[in-house]
Amino acid sequence: MPIFIHLIRRIAVDPIHFGIIVTFNLGVGQQTPPVATVLFTTAAIARLPFWEVFKAGCPFTLVLALVTLLVTYVPWLSLGLVNLVKW
Repeated sequence: MPIFIHLIRRIAVDPIHFGIIVTFNLGVGQQTPPVATVLFTTAAIARLPFWEVFKAGCPFTLVLALVTLLVTYVPWLSLGLVNLVKW
């Protein structure tokens, strides 16, 4: 991410907002194939087939993806509390 900070500042995106966007996107990426590290770990611990765990977590992943879109395109959702605290 340090590579992108100069680009983010040049296009006038708040670095805190960008960090929140990246965090949510990483959360979605960890729960969707082909990477799905969280799902593989959960399936191994529970000793269940991967696709069974994927089907059970699919609604939560869809909600997380929707929240990611909202946070990305409606910045005041993620920056509201930050703006209240910011001096």
